[in-house]
Formats: sequence, C-alpha cells, structure tokens
Amino acid sequence: MAFDVIVAGVGGMGSAACWHLARRGLRVLGLERFDIPHAMGSSHGVTRIIRLPYYEAPAYVPLLRRAYALWRELEAASGERLLVITGSVDAGPEDGAIFNGALASARLHGLPHEALTGAEVNARWPGYRLPPAHRAVFQPEGGFVLSERAIVAHANAAMAAGADIRARERVLGWEARGGGEGVTVTTDKGRHEAGRLVLAAGAWMADLAPPLAGGLAVPERQVLAWLRPKEPGLFAPERFPVFNLKVGEGRYYGLPEWEVPGFKFGRYGHRGERGPAEAARREVDAEDERLLRAFAERYFPGGAGATMALRACLFTNTPDEHFVLDRHPGFPQVVLASPCSGHGYKFCPVVGETVADLATGDGATEHDIGFLRLGRFGRHGGQERASAAPQPL
Repeated sequence: MAFDVIVAGVGGMGSAACWHLARRGLRVLGLERFDIPHAMGSSHGVTRIIRLPYYEAPAYVPLLRRAYALWRELEAASGERLLVITGSVDAGPEDGAIFNGALASARLHGLPHEALTGAEVNARWPGYRLPPAHRAVFQPEGGFVLSERAIVAHANAAMAAGADIRARERVLGWEARGGGEGVTVTTDKGRHEAGRLVLAAGAWMADLAPPLAGGLAVPERQVLAWLRPKEPGLFAPERFPVFNLKVGEGRYYGLPEWEVPGFKFGRYGHRGERGPAEAARREVDAEDERLLRAFAERYFPGGAGATMALRACLFTNTPDEHFVLDRHPGFPQVVLASPCSGHGYKFCPVVGETVADLATGDGATEHDIGFLRLGRFGRHGGQERASAAPQPL
C-alpha cells in the first residue's frame, strides 16, 4: 500500500497525529480540505487556553500533564515559542461546578493552587472585576498555546519526519475492508490506499463517521472578541491570567493580549446556533458584538475599549461535552479523533500521541481514555460501511 496511515483533517488534532505517526517511522498522508492553517474550523484565532485543574473531570489531568511535556517537545523541535504561561483562574459561585470541580481536581492531583475570593482576584489582577463573593482557583501553570503556529509546527515536524501533507484536497468518502486492515480514501483529486485511517475532521466528523451521526458530534457557531484595553498594561500576559468564568450571563473564557491588539474572550454556547458545519454563519453581526461587549463592560471594564476584531469559529459538541477518542466500532483500522466540545485544543499533542497508539499495533495506549471511548453512548456498532458519497470533508 502507498501509505501506512491516512489522516483526514490537518487541523489541531490531525497535524499532531501526523507528527506522532511519522516520527514512529510510518508512511503518513495528511489531507486537509482547506489551507494549513485555516479559519473555517475550530483552531484559528491566534491563541487557545491551557489549564491544569480541570473542573470538567479530574481524569483529564494526567492527559494534560503529558500535553504540557509534548508542547515543550514541539517547541524544541520547531525552535519556536508555542506555550505561554500566565497562570489560570477558574471562577464562579461558591457552590458552582467550576470552582468546586477545579478545586477537587487540584487537590486530587496535588497541583499547586490557591483558593481565592472574587475580591482577592480583583485586588491581585486589577483587570478583573469579579463579583466579590465569587470563589476562584488560581493555578500558576495555566496559560495559552499559539494555536495556528502550533498547527504549522506540527505539520512541519511531520513533514520533516517523512509525512506527505496536502492542503486543498477534499475527502469525499472512504471504504474500509473487513479483517481490520486496509482503507481506500476518495478525494476530489483521486483515490489513496492505506492500512489505517484517522478521522480528525472537527466539525465535519459526523459527515465522515457514521457512528457519530445522530447527535454525537454537533457543530456550534462561536464568536470571539478582541477589545482594545483602556488600560493596556492590565491585560498583558504577565499581569492577566487566563480565565474560565461562570456568571449570571453564562460561562465565559478569556486571555490576555497577544498579537491581535486586544483582550480576547468568548462565551460558551454564544447564541445557541447549532447545525451542519456547511450551514454555519461565518459573518459576525451587531448582536454578537453587543452580547460580548456587555460582558466585558461589567466584569473587565478596563478591557472594554474599541473593538479590534470579531471572528466566528466552530465547536463540535458531544452530549456530555467530553471528547470522542476511540477506534471505529465496526472497523478497528479507523480511528476517531474528535469532537472536543470546545475545550480540546490544549490536548492536541497528547491526542496525537494517543491516536498514533490506536492506529498502530493492537491499539493499546498507556493513556487512560476509557471515559472518552465511544461505547459510553451505547454505540458498539456492527460492520457499518461508510457511505460511498458522504458529505465531503
């Protein structure tokens, strides 16, 4: 066969998978419908948060520790700074899931941390104006990853290790042979044969992976804002930890200024716009800006100056908001790597490493991904066959 593994989708997860597969000496073909990097999916917008005391589930913390080590490996391989440490603040009502979940994760895994009140956060980092009675977990190792640069770094490292990566080649469908070995991938430029296939298609996963159809991988439109701080010094990386914040208006996340001249933030769920990736609204309107600006003016007033940028992106949500990372239930030579429900980018290198495990040998991995397996949804599957003409990637 021409390739050992084909990776469909060369975004955050797919580019990392290409590197980890290629560095093991495998013949890898990475196929990306758009550019590398691009602004049509989930990984653009300059930066993405990384944080350790994971309120979503303590089981993520060992994966995060490995992700930090692998981000540093990629920095060494690329000669480029990709991970910036600012500290992280996870805050919300004292009886809420964010504060209590982050505190539980920090304690369970022995992470250095402080439990603060909103008033203490505001005094230490004056860019914040949290409700004084809110509670927060500060963890000094949080920060952000330079998301688009990291995709390029992963792709370059993969190609240096021998991978063949091609942009602007659209996957139209795939077929897998019985017996656990062999796939044929059809694109708008031809057909490719490989022993294994990795599907890392982000918001297009349900179109290419039948086990994820029917509500297990639902794209959602998000909007990011960058507002010029009225007090710029308060929103510099050394004075502004990244945050994950629950307030009455919803759950928000934010980062200091970096490259784009503005304080960056967004709202989980934004306006609740869900549907196929092809139908997602890419333009940003006045209501998007109004919703985000109202939040900044109330909780980060020093950062609520002129609008510098507004950009739409896509999350891809599972019903429980945990990832899907597993082999296809009908074809063990096909690996599913996504969706990540809006909090996956920080895990890219460890997902890439895990994908390489799943796609080689007997598929055993040292990483504990039991809680991310597809079987938790009761979809164990049979010998399903991919459509000859699914929605194209």
